[in-house]
Amino acid sequence: MGTLAYSEGHYSPDSERQTELIHLIKHDCGSCHGMRLLGGLGPALTPEALNAKPNEYIVTTILEGRAGTPMPPWKLFISYDEAGWMATKLKKGVAE
Repeated sequence: MGTLAYSEGHYSPDSERQTELIHLIKHDCGSCHGMRLLGGLGPALTPEALNAKPNEYIVTTILEGRAGTPMPPWKLFISYDEAGWMATKLKKGVAE
């Protein structure tokens, strides 16, 4: 799996898309990573769990999935820039 280069802070979806992406994080990601993102079938998606990981690693994981795991690729539903925004959001913490 190749690594995509993502530079933090260069993209912000409009407010409607932000709401959709937050919903996706809480419900679609939460179905495997725990509804509070503390871990479950997949690992925790908390700032403490993600801050040491480069954003491009998180972006690649979101878009391409993880071979040999239940993590699916989301590239058909989420753009590269949106995945970068989500990675940044996850590192800051997603509000309840």
